Parts: sequence; C-alpha cells; structure tokens
Amino acid sequence: MNKRVISLFLVLTLLVAAVSGCTIVAPQAAPAAPGDGTVTLEFTQWWEPELPAGAFRALMDEFEAQNPGIKVQLISGPYSTTREQVVAGAAAGTMSDVVGLDGAWVNDFVKQGSLANLSDLMAQAGYDDSELAAQIQLNGATYMIPVVNFVYPVFVNLDLMEAAGISNPPATRSEFAAAAAALVDPANNRYGWVLPLSLEQPNGIQNDVMSWVWASGGSMMADGQPDLTNDAVRSVAEFIKGLYDAGVIAPGAFSMREQDKVEEFVNGRVGMMISSLAHINMIRERNPELNFAITAIPAEDGYTGRRGLPYASWGIGVAANSPHQAEAWKLVEFLMSAETNSRLSSIANAFPGNINSTPDFVQTDELFGAAFEVFQAGYLANEFVGLPVAEELMRLFSEQFQLYLDGSQSLDDALNNAQEAWMAYF
Repeated sequence: MNKRVISLFLVLTLLVAAVSGCTIVAPQAAPAAPGDGTVTLEFTQWWEPELPAGAFRALMDEFEAQNPGIKVQLISGPYSTTREQVVAGAAAGTMSDVVGLDGAWVNDFVKQGSLANLSDLMAQAGYDDSELAAQIQLNGATYMIPVVNFVYPVFVNLDLMEAAGISNPPATRSEFAAAAAALVDPANNRYGWVLPLSLEQPNGIQNDVMSWVWASGGSMMADGQPDLTNDAVRSVAEFIKGLYDAGVIAPGAFSMREQDKVEEFVNGRVGMMISSLAHINMIRERNPELNFAITAIPAEDGYTGRRGLPYASWGIGVAANSPHQAEAWKLVEFLMSAETNSRLSSIANAFPGNINSTPDFVQTDELFGAAFEVFQAGYLANEFVGLPVAEELMRLFSEQFQLYLDGSQSLDDALNNAQEAWMAYF
C-alpha cells in the first residue's frame, strides 16, 4: 500500500469516526519494562569540584555498594551556580532529593517549606544523633547537618611578603595595614588585599568584613537583634575604609565574587586574602609553585582575648518534595558515619561533623596543621547562620558599605541605613 492510499484511508477513518461520534484512540507505545526497584537520588552540591578529582564520586560508589537498591546522581557545580539551582528548586518545588546547604539559606528554605524535617527522619530511622557535632535547627527541629566545617583564616603569599621585606604574617590590624601597603605594586597589577563585595553573591560581608568584628571578640547582634552601629562594627568599617582609601585593595571590589578573589590570589596578584580551607586543594592544583601560609585574622590592636574564627559548613539537607526521603536519609547517615566523615574531612581538608572523626591532615600537612592550631586557639563565629534572609542581610549591608567606601555617604549614614534595613526582617 503506497503513501497516498494510506493517507486516504486515515482521512476516511477520521470522517467515519466524526459522523458516528466515536473517539479515536491514538496508537500508544508499548509499556515500559518494569523497573528493577532501584531508587536514584539526585544530590546537588558544590563539593565535588572542590575535592580531588574522583574523590567524592568514589564515596558515592561505596555508598551504592552498601545500598544496592540506591543510586546517586551527582549534580555538581561552583558554589554560586549551586546556590542558584537550589534557590530556584526551592521556589519551584523541584529541589533535588539531597542538597548541599549553606547555613545562611536554611531559614528561608524552612519558611518556604522546602526542607524536610531531619529530626523526624532520624526518629523514623532510629538514628542516634549524639555523634553529630552540630545541627542547624529552627523551632526545635533540625533541617541541616554540617557535614564538614571550614574555617576562614588569612592566606598569605610568602614570596611576595619576603620581597616586600615582611618577615612575619600580620597579627594585628596595624600590622596588616602596613603589610598590605608594602605589597602594593600597581605597575605589576599587584595589591595587598582582596575584598569581594558583589551584590550578586554577597557572602563577602560575612567572610571578609564581619569576620574582622568576630576576630576581636565583637558582635553585630545584641539580644537577638541587629546592632550594626556598635563600636566593634564601626571600628572595622573605618579600618577597611582606610585600606580602601590607601589603594591597597585589589580593584573591582564592588563586583568581585568569592571565586574571583581566589583567582586573584592563585595568580599572585594579591598578597593576602581571607578564604576557606576548602580552597587549598584548588590553589595547589592551579598553581603548584605558589608558596603560601595560613594565619589567624588579625585582631584589633591591644586585644588579647580569644579570636572568633569565621567558618562555613558543607551542610546537608533533604528536600521536602522528595519521594525518597528514607533513602535520602541513608545517604546522610553514610556521610555522617565516623569512618566516612573522617575520610571526607581529610580529603576536603576540613574539620569533621562527627565528633568521633579525626582528619588525617592535622599530622600530615603543615598548612592544615597550622589551621588546626588557629582553630584550637580561637572559637567558631558566624552570626549569619540561622538569621532570616541571611543573604539579603549581607546584600543590604554591602549596598550601604559600598556607598561609604566610595565616599557617597558617611559612616553614620551607612550603618544607620543598614540597621534600619535589617530591622525590617526582625
């Protein structure tokens, strides 16, 4: 039968059906073969790119071997890209089964109803949470578990320091300002410090600005409310303004993001930066010849107390919309087990989330040994964790802070305006 005849036959069939009032049912594909019962978990995170190649996938393969009915599909990307994906998924109700979380996101996601109650999942699984170093809770329920924790010390380019005649990394603000000025070499596009203040990715306010407040025992809060006009915040703002006016901060600060900051340091264009221990592997891989050290964030001159050390966690959560929450919890439990957590914290060069885990880098790597000493001498400090719309608070402060730095408004106006903007969310 040729195509013309077939076409005529179909037309006649439709006409007959229309006249008789019958319904034509289109031909359907053969039913799909029954599945084998395997559950595939989507796991969105930024961790895999920051670990040695293949290391995180190897852990997932081990998990799959221990749980034959579960597969893990890793959705990996840089922090900023992952954040955008997770935020979009939370808003649309399409979040991956398991998600890497920043503590600054949790409050918003819980209000949206995007995260599963991990306290309930732990109870259903009969899980003993006494080994967990921390849990991020709201209203008495856990929504995020820090898998590993990264402190944010100062990274110092030792070769540039030596060339500038600086014998020791700075320990006070005045020493930091002097070192930053000595490192500046505009002819070679080289600067003392790098400060990311992007409004698109505003976590520079947390890691690179407020960290100076915490390093001297200060706070941006009082009785659970914003307190941005206090002397501790004011002195840090004035200190950074002095560095900005002196021209020691790398150009482009107002649009610079965290990954841009690290790029500047990797390529030897800045002598000092505040950054996560998670970036050590990346720095070594990108520039094996870079000679750098780690030190605590300098304290205010005359301060003798313990220093607050900014930190961020690779947090983990389960999506409220996931149809596989029990299986997702198994993956969380695997990552938080003492053995797995020791290995993950070791390859990530981070501090573990299981109190019984011990990373091997403390004894085997000089840089991380130094970071551990900084950690032991101070205390973890990050007042943004758990705050409502934490990233928006950072953005609002950055808007006012940029206007202060470029001379468009006074310090009083900048802090008062930021305080007023923050109070709208409290």
